[in-house]
Amino acid sequence: MLALMVATMIGVFVVAAVVGTLAGLRWAPADSDEIFADPLLDNAVLLVSLALWIPAVLVGVRVCGKRPAGTLASVTGRLRWGWLGRCLGLAAAVLVVQNLLLVAWSLYADGSEAVTGETPGWAELALSLLVLWALVPFQAAAEEVVFRGWLVQFAGGILRTPWPGIAVSSVLFALAHGYGQLSGFLLLCYSAAWWAWLTVRTGGLEAVIAVHTVNNLIAFSLSAVFGELADDSTAADAPWEALVSELVFAPVFCLLAARLAARRGIAARTPGLPAGESALAVGGKHQG
Repeated sequence: MLALMVATMIGVFVVAAVVGTLAGLRWAPADSDEIFADPLLDNAVLLVSLALWIPAVLVGVRVCGKRPAGTLASVTGRLRWGWLGRCLGLAAAVLVVQNLLLVAWSLYADGSEAVTGETPGWAELALSLLVLWALVPFQAAAEEVVFRGWLVQFAGGILRTPWPGIAVSSVLFALAHGYGQLSGFLLLCYSAAWWAWLTVRTGGLEAVIAVHTVNNLIAFSLSAVFGELADDSTAADAPWEALVSELVFAPVFCLLAARLAARRGIAARTPGLPAGESALAVGGKHQG
C-alpha cells in the first residue's frame, strides 16, 4: 500500500512535468519547492497527487487485507452519504465561527501587515475557487482514509484496540505536514487525536472527512482571496493563536458530532459484534 501511495504521487508529478514541458508552462525557480510558477497549478498538482491515495489504499485493503474496501469507510462497509452531509453542515457552522475569530484576532494584532499577498481579480479568483473546491474534498478524504482509516485499523487488527494506532497515526499525521513550529505540531497532533476518537465513536470516517474538508476549503479559499496561494506554509506553521483556538473548537465539533450521531442512531459497531468492539477499530475483520 505504501508503494502504491508513493507510485501514484510520483506518477502525478511526472505527468505534470511532461505536460508542463509540452505546453511550455513556466517553471518555479530552481531554489523553490514548487514545480510551476503558477501557484494555482502547483497546488492543483499536489492536491491530485494526494487524492490518488484513495484508490491506492482501497486496492491495498482489498487485495492484501482480503476484505471489502468499503470497511475503510465505516462499520457498515460503505460511506454513509446522508450522515456525511449532516456533518458537513455542522463542520461549516463550527469552523466558520472559529476562522472568523482567528481572522479578527490576526487583523487586530497585525493590522494590514496580516495580509501580504495581492488580491486577485474576479476572474482569477473564480477560477482558483472552482479548482480548489473541486479538488480539496478528495485530498481531505484521502488523508482521512490513510490516517484515521487504514493506520488505525491496521494497528487495531493486530492489537485488538484502536488506541495505540490512534497515538501513532496522530503523530504521523502531524509529521506528514512537515515540522514548522511547535505550536503547529501540537495543533496537528491534538486535532488528529480528537478526529480519531470521533472516527471510533461514530463507527466511520464521515464526520472527520467533513471537518477536514471544510477546514481545508476555508484555508485554501482565504489564501485565494488574499492572493497567498504561493505561500507554501502548512498547518505545521500555525501560530499559538491557532493552537489556542483549536483547543476549544476541536472538542466542540467532535462532541457535537458524537451527540448528533447518538441521537440519529448512527451505527458505531457492526451488527452482531460484541459490545465495546468496532469493526473499524479492529481492522474490519468482523462483518455482521
